[in-house]
Amino acid sequence: MEYTHLGRSGLTVSRLCLGTMNFGPQTSEPDSFSIMDSALEHGINFFDTANGYGGSLGRGATEEILGRWFAQGGGRREKVVLATKLYANMTDWPNDTKLSARNIRMSLDASLKRLQTDYIDLYQFHHIDRDTPWDEIWQAMEVAVTAGKIVYNGSSNFAGWHIATAQEEARRRHFTGLVSEQSIYNLLTRDIELEVIPSAVANGLGIIPWSPLQGGLLGGVLQKERAGVRRLEGRAADALEANHGAIEQYEAFAEELGHEPGDVGLAWLLHQPAVTAPIIGPRTQEQLDAALRALDVKLDAEALARLDEIFPGTKTAPEQYAW
Repeated sequence: MEYTHLGRSGLTVSRLCLGTMNFGPQTSEPDSFSIMDSALEHGINFFDTANGYGGSLGRGATEEILGRWFAQGGGRREKVVLATKLYANMTDWPNDTKLSARNIRMSLDASLKRLQTDYIDLYQFHHIDRDTPWDEIWQAMEVAVTAGKIVYNGSSNFAGWHIATAQEEARRRHFTGLVSEQSIYNLLTRDIELEVIPSAVANGLGIIPWSPLQGGLLGGVLQKERAGVRRLEGRAADALEANHGAIEQYEAFAEELGHEPGDVGLAWLLHQPAVTAPIIGPRTQEQLDAALRALDVKLDAEALARLDEIFPGTKTAPEQYAW
């Protein structure tokens, strides 16, 4: 396993982050336990979840699964850099959502209870809260850090200017602020190259991409359709139709390189200088094993240039749209 620092922090994390959103609604608890054990055995020490995960089992169910896994002992909690998130509506009551100081306090304590731990390594804002001032948010986080309940803060789904504002407000309070930003980022969806990545780099944040294979579109979807393994419907089918030509070229290029398409998609992210660790969300052990293969895929300058031809990215602002 390869490791790197999370943003400008001294925290060392694996180059792949284990996403747990499928644990519970898609993956049984025993299988979830097995995947987490296997991830640790392969050196993945970075696990990501959220208080709202749980699907049909109810919000919070995924954190509870992780808590029961930690409770088995064996150094599981000590080895894992644990990341979770808050923002989701956990009940129908008006204050049980977003980033008010009250909800930060209540959500944090509830996550700690579900996760059966006394601290969270990376506590992330799952979305920007436009109604709560940063003084209130950072004061609540300072209290949590002083109490030993969290170690680092991160953001998710922030715009570039949100990151810049958050960091400036943190500096004004002599507080660490954010060390990471979790955004959708992959060969098909490269919008964050415009302003989010430049802002993150300038402010010392590591990028943690979610949906690194665009919901499976970059994971060999045409190969699977031809083999009768997978047939997309709804929005996924519409997205495939809109990008069919590019995906066809991509899968052919992956075959030319001698790799599976999903391995190439993950490897491309690992070659992006701002990226700390893509989030892989395996439903099965086989999917975890497939994601691990990407660590061995090396893309030279020519291969990276060809991928940029197939899936053009953006320049940074303002060069993207002005001189």
